[in-house]
Amino acid sequence: MLDVLSNALITIKDAEAVGKGQVVIWPVSRLVYYVLRVLQRGGYVGEIEYIDDGRGGKYIVKLLGKINDIGPVKPRYSVKWRDIPLWEQKFLPARQIGLLVISTPHGVMSHVEAKEKRTGGVLLAYVY
Repeated sequence: MLDVLSNALITIKDAEAVGKGQVVIWPVSRLVYYVLRVLQRGGYVGEIEYIDDGRGGKYIVKLLGKINDIGPVKPRYSVKWRDIPLWEQKFLPARQIGLLVISTPHGVMSHVEAKEKRTGGVLLAYVY
């Protein structure tokens, strides 16, 4: 497990494909938490619960069944705020469907928030 974020997103994707109601994500990091918060604000996942098991912790994420596809963006491209619509066309199926998760100097946020704040960053993941 070299990439914790990629592992978490693939775990969510597999659990959604099977139809589970919740998923346990481990190992965890702060980046995984911030990406899960963006997904929660977008309405793709429900409650996020952290459990400290003494070995790094786990997240229990409630799934809402709204995710068709989710995945990491590899390599992690640098994105200017003016170029966000080009990346939307590349990773999302249609206009105003789905989210791109971007790590900016103002924190991890969706592409919609990044366009509003007129800030760029590094493209981390997509979901629709």
